[in-house]
Amino acid sequence: MFTLIQAAGAAQGGFDWSMIIMIIAMFVIVYFFMIRPQRKRQKEIENFRKSLTIGSKVITASGVYGTVKSLNEGQPFLTIEVSKGVTIQIDRNYVYAEGSQQPQQQ
Repeated sequence: MFTLIQAAGAAQGGFDWSMIIMIIAMFVIVYFFMIRPQRKRQKEIENFRKSLTIGSKVITASGVYGTVKSLNEGQPFLTIEVSKGVTIQIDRNYVYAEGSQQPQQQ
């Protein structure tokens, strides 16, 4: 009886490698099309934040355009001027882009 069960298992074809290959292929595709580009973008944003100087034009995560007035070294925030005489403090992590094309002030 035991040999009959073994023979039936062997007739099914044994271990199926195609499923493992498909899982590995899906992971590789996800890595190259999603994870890798996101890491590259995060590095670019971090380098931009490190290169900020007083007078740099920036755009915040909330869409506020401004000019860096103070870097507040050692602090987690920047002071930016959004209009003449109007300054706000914003967390460094919320500065995302260079605002070289700021909208016209009225």
